[in-house]
Amino acid sequence: MREILTTAELAKVSAGDSVIVWAGQGFRPGVRAWYDGDAVAVAAPDLSKRDRLAVVGPVDSVARLAAEVFAEVGPSFRPFGDEQLIRDLADYVPDLSLSAAFGWMDTAELPVVTTTAAWLEGDTGVEALLAESAPASYAWPGRSGVRRWAAAAGDSGELLSVAADAWSAPEIGFLAGVATHPVARGKACPARSVASSQPN
Repeated sequence: MREILTTAELAKVSAGDSVIVWAGQGFRPGVRAWYDGDAVAVAAPDLSKRDRLAVVGPVDSVARLAAEVFAEVGPSFRPFGDEQLIRDLADYVPDLSLSAAFGWMDTAELPVVTTTAAWLEGDTGVEALLAESAPASYAWPGRSGVRRWAAAAGDSGELLSVAADAWSAPEIGFLAGVATHPVARGKACPARSVASSQPN
């Protein structure tokens, strides 16, 4: 097992795997990564509400590497990555069990369809919309790693849809806390947008 110390090396050994690079979080304090052959593991504390161990590679190699990493960082880290790999890993390692599937979609291109959503100056109204429309959301105003909120608003300024820039890495942005008010679901975005701040 060899420790990885830079984002460039992490991207190289993982063949640019987006989940692995994202979990690396630009090697913010507390994040550590390792590889052994084709297996790569990144231990990221407090990432999307949990201590996470992002993994990629053949299941037998990942199982061996994960065992060594757990000895290094402790058992609080939850493995995540490609759903089939995690299912196979749970079958392969007696002490692991599948708790949930982790959905992941990514793109390197801007979408053709755009909306009138804009970054909010603060987070007024976001918590109420999440409580009504997405109470199980991991991203909430004030939560660690949640940087800012974007929203689309109705004619009277009420928030109709929100999403958070949360747990983004320097190389990969991450969208969380996506919620749309029931009255706006399945409809086009309104022409009006909310007040925005300059993007970071």
